[in-house]
Amino acid sequence: MDVNCGSYLQKYTKSAILQKKLPESQVDRALHNLFAIRMRLGLFNGNPLHNPFGNIRTDQICSPEHQILALEAARNGIVLLKNHAKLLPLPKSAMSLAVIGPNAKSPQTLVGNYAGPPCESTTPLQALQSYVKDTVYHPGCDTVSCSSIAIDEAVDIAKRAHFVVLIMGLDQTQEREALDRVDLLLPGRQQELITSVAKSAKKPVVLVLLSGGPIDVSFAKDDPRIGAILWAGYPGQGGGIALAEIIFGDHNPGGRLPATWYPQDYTKVPMTDMRMRPDSFSDYPGRTYRFYEGDKVFEFGYGLSYSKYSYKFTHVSRKNLYLNHSSSLHTTRRWDSVGYKLVSELGTQVCDENKFKVGVGVKNDGEMSGKHPVLLFARQGKVGDGRVKKQLIGFQSVVLSGGERGEIEFEISPCEDLSRANEYGVMVMDEGRHFLVVGDDKLPVTIII
Repeated sequence: MDVNCGSYLQKYTKSAILQKKLPESQVDRALHNLFAIRMRLGLFNGNPLHNPFGNIRTDQICSPEHQILALEAARNGIVLLKNHAKLLPLPKSAMSLAVIGPNAKSPQTLVGNYAGPPCESTTPLQALQSYVKDTVYHPGCDTVSCSSIAIDEAVDIAKRAHFVVLIMGLDQTQEREALDRVDLLLPGRQQELITSVAKSAKKPVVLVLLSGGPIDVSFAKDDPRIGAILWAGYPGQGGGIALAEIIFGDHNPGGRLPATWYPQDYTKVPMTDMRMRPDSFSDYPGRTYRFYEGDKVFEFGYGLSYSKYSYKFTHVSRKNLYLNHSSSLHTTRRWDSVGYKLVSELGTQVCDENKFKVGVGVKNDGEMSGKHPVLLFARQGKVGDGRVKKQLIGFQSVVLSGGERGEIEFEISPCEDLSRANEYGVMVMDEGRHFLVVGDDKLPVTIII
């Protein structure tokens, strides 16, 4: 480690050297690397304002191209988690709209942290008001922590509106660096507010969640009065507009969840237990989509669309991979009755020779065009015994109109994509059948050692 984001090295490095726990040569190495980078950046070449990129103007940062990019990023990142009875998109002819929630009117929540000042900002409330003139707003909660709620006022406007959008979730008072969450539930009385409004509204409501991490919203997932759920993360300056576009059908949602959404019970697992693989003897469920065996609110990679897409493998350049070279270095070992080889012993040449390509046909079976991400997973034919359930090995997006078909191609590197870490953390290649999986279609690939 050459640099520490904080004060740890500043406080303890000298003591570690004096106690002979850290060689001074390692400090010299770190300083050499750090100052070499600073020299390459031109930080010792006089006035930094005269160096390249030393005087970037606001109009350059906030150029039309950059603002379009910010909006496109927000559009692509919003995930549709539920859309019962095709509640979304809402009709643009909606006569009235109630917007409820503490995050509806907060531009700061949109950008999260580690962000500079936005070039411009449109809150979700402002964006929704541009679609429905008769829009009534109430925060419902005093803050995102929602220790105090105004149920009567929120219910009153919900009863009178044709449609209701609740914009809830978290903000930097609930999660940020150096502030970890201790549960996976919505803060304070947010759930009470949501269910009360949903019970009183004329039609099923739309629930929008702003958050960086997962939230256990099982109550909303299972409640038919909550017709749709959208997760937007912290979508940046374009997030308000992007949400309104998706809610009213000017953009087709295509985001996918970047993490498993665990139930509240998962918080019983100690954070200090970092085992990835499940252990039935200690009732440990494992971690991440690759190993976790417990209940899920929503799984990694999940995300709905206003269209329906189908997939089919169209071609593969090779189905059999031969690793049975005669070199004595390529020793075949056995574990759990399955032969395997060490990736490190195969070498770069063998790994490169066994790369292959696979084509995937994608069809938009719906009527609405959209940008759709295609996720390619791999799994082994033999499961259990510490092997992954599946692992993501590639993803690409394709833009298709309603009824249109397209094709994409992936290059598979078996030594990276079809290998696994054994009980010692060493990457190995197992013999036998492996599967490439996209949607409901799967393609067998056989490794011969």
